[in-house]
Amino acid sequence: MDEVMKYLYILGACGSIGTQTLDVVRQHKEEYRVVGMSVGSNLELAKKLIEEFKPEIVCFRKQEHIFSISYKPIVVYGDEGLLAISRYRGYENEWLVNALVGVVGLLPTVTAIKARKSIALANKETLVVAGDIINELIKEYKVDLVPIDSEHSAILQCLRGEEKKDIDKLLITASGGSFRNKTREELIDVTVEDALRHPNWSMGPKITIDSATMMNKGFEVIEAHYLFGIAYEHIEAVYHPESIVHSLVQFNDGSIKAQLGVSDMRIPIAYALAYPKHLNGETERLNLKGCVLHFDELSLDRYPCLGYAYAAAKKGGLYLAVLNAANEAAVYLFLNKKISFLEIEHMIEKEINSSVYERNYTPSLEERITVGKEVYLKLLKEYGEII
Repeated sequence: MDEVMKYLYILGACGSIGTQTLDVVRQHKEEYRVVGMSVGSNLELAKKLIEEFKPEIVCFRKQEHIFSISYKPIVVYGDEGLLAISRYRGYENEWLVNALVGVVGLLPTVTAIKARKSIALANKETLVVAGDIINELIKEYKVDLVPIDSEHSAILQCLRGEEKKDIDKLLITASGGSFRNKTREELIDVTVEDALRHPNWSMGPKITIDSATMMNKGFEVIEAHYLFGIAYEHIEAVYHPESIVHSLVQFNDGSIKAQLGVSDMRIPIAYALAYPKHLNGETERLNLKGCVLHFDELSLDRYPCLGYAYAAAKKGGLYLAVLNAANEAAVYLFLNKKISFLEIEHMIEKEINSSVYERNYTPSLEERITVGKEVYLKLLKEYGEII
């Protein structure tokens, strides 16, 4: 049994991706064991999950969150606790499931790779800020990195058995988010509550806002570039309101492959954990009868954040770290009702257009993290928010 067992360390176990990952584990206990997990501020859920899965090492967000546990795991907390889980070693065939939201997920990914763990990645910021560095580490330490995002999982499935030289274009689908039926003028007075009502997916608040601005899709374009080694000019985001086709690959002969399924993140999670196998799962099956699919262009005038992502990617260097930091700060301020929805775009545009971040060399991981923190804190201070 140990020959097929995968030993999992789940960062963000109480979040949307984390809880759905644990759903998959429940269905396949003979193949997966949870060795470590980090939990957030939902302590009631955290206690249930810890007592159910009995991980050997547990990370709490804050020291004051630590509670009594019926057995004796290693208990750590904070950012250093995330790194402690990432470097913890006890078994062969270890996998880190990074379901954290934000750039806080970057260093745990790096640490886990150096501990020779393979990565099942849902944390977008890891590749957005440091995709080039991550790819070098993956090669150096000879581990695997498999995406969890439904879009990248779809591309991964479409590329099985294909050769890179035959690829013409990656087509990443986008639902359009909470405000897909609104004009630019109608976005002026939208509320946080409006923005959090995603029509198709159940996600955390930060990713739901990113979906509404389309920054989420910009991040996915950047991730696809690093995951599949495809130039940005051959990666396109397309509007697909039904969220049935999760992405497509167009080949040089004009043929297109697509991956379809219901909007259930347990499907790409299970594929990431079992890659390249497909697990039997207790998920809804897509009924193709009466299924209608629509596709259209995503206008950069309507969704300028998508354009900012392409612009930052073209500039390279520190600009992807700046893009991420400005977006994190703007979304935080919007969720806390300090700025309007459209001000998210304005804050990001200002930072991306600044020449202060230009470098004539490839910035180190440390410099990217440092500059990202500086941008994030600067923007929060401008609106009186001190963390």
